[in-house]
Amino acid sequence: MKLPVSTEWVLHCATTLAQLDPGASASAAQLAQYYDLPAAYLTKQLKALVRAGLLAATTGPRGGFRLARPASEITLLQIVEAVDGTSSPYECREIRQRGRGALPPEDCRRTCVLAEKMADAHEAWRRSLAGVTLAGILASLPPSAPSRTRLRLAGTV
Repeated sequence: MKLPVSTEWVLHCATTLAQLDPGASASAAQLAQYYDLPAAYLTKQLKALVRAGLLAATTGPRGGFRLARPASEITLLQIVEAVDGTSSPYECREIRQRGRGALPPEDCRRTCVLAEKMADAHEAWRRSLAGVTLAGILASLPPSAPSRTRLRLAGTV
C-alpha cells in the first residue's frame, strides 16, 4: 500500500501539535517551516483534520491549529482516513471472468479469493492503526522531545 506524501505530513504535524502545551497552537506557516513543506498545501491537509474533528483552528494573528481532543482519543487511523479516505486500496475488477481464461459465471458466485485476502490485509492494517493513539506515539518519544519540539517550532532554538 502506498499512501500520498501528505499522509506523512499530517501524521508528523499532528504528533507535533500533541507535544504543545495545553491550549497552545501552531500556525500552518510554523509547521511548514518546521518540516520544510509548502505552506498552502499543508494548510489544505490540516483543514481536512479540522473537518474530521481531530484539530481545531483559530484565525487571527495568534491563530493556528491545535488538537481538538486529547491525544489519547486520536488514532493514527483517524488521521490517515481524514486525508486519504476510508476506501480500500484494492479494487477487484473480476478479471477472472474475462479473456481466454474466463471462468463461467457459476464459478464466480463467491467473492474472488484474492479480493478476500486483500480485504483481510486492509482490515488488519486499519485495526493496527486504530490501536495507536497520538498519546501512544508521544510515550515512545524521548522525554526531551516535547520541549525541544516546542522551542524549535517557536524558532527560539
